[in-house]
Amino acid sequence: MTQYPSLTDRVVFISGGGSGIGASLVEHFALQGAHVAFCDIDSASSQALVARLSVTCKFAPHASICDVRDIKKYQALLADIEADLGAIRVLVNNAGNDTRHTLAELTPEYWDNCIAVNLKHQVFAIQQVARGMAATGGGSIINLGSVSWMRGRANLVGYTASKAAISGLSRTLARELGEQNIRVNTLVPGAVVTERQQALWHGTAEDKKFIEWQCLKYRLDPSHVARTALFLAADDSNGITGQNIIVDAGLAQVSVAG
Repeated sequence: MTQYPSLTDRVVFISGGGSGIGASLVEHFALQGAHVAFCDIDSASSQALVARLSVTCKFAPHASICDVRDIKKYQALLADIEADLGAIRVLVNNAGNDTRHTLAELTPEYWDNCIAVNLKHQVFAIQQVARGMAATGGGSIINLGSVSWMRGRANLVGYTASKAAISGLSRTLARELGEQNIRVNTLVPGAVVTERQQALWHGTAEDKKFIEWQCLKYRLDPSHVARTALFLAADDSNGITGQNIIVDAGLAQVSVAG
């Protein structure tokens, strides 16, 4: 793994960091020698991750239990992290949920929850940390999107609408925050194999289907996303903002309804 000197001792916050892509993000940033804080709703997974990384990393990650849909409590948590560790210089808005749902099943309450868990918290996390970032010379905000909206993935309308909106959010705030040396990009994963995917949908047939659709003929894992996030967070990428950085093994190049 490439080492980025600019990430050493830098304060990084990751939402949804207890498992899946989020846990890989926490691990990769911690191995860079960054001060990593994260939140999740799963206490057991979060504490297990902290215990494991405490053995191998310069700084043990700081875990908090928080539901990002509660904006008041979430912003208060971010303020506490800033008070304890200093200004958050890297914000990774990762928390989300891609539970399948048809249009017929959709209710106003379910729609509102899709927006809350996949989009709304990203906006208000940025609002909370932007002032501290600016005061300390700038920073990098990485919003997790999804290739699913680019592919028109069926049975996910609340999720895909949220993830499409994240691209617009990043473009707008890259312009608004750019003069403060704050970069805002969307990191767009493809079909990444996580524990959740394996438990709910992953299998041999699923593997074959995605490998056929992808340009690269292997399944992606969370480390593919995390290593790209390191680059976007580091000063090495300081000319990149307002972009969709797609990590999907070429999946979005194929128009399919899978």
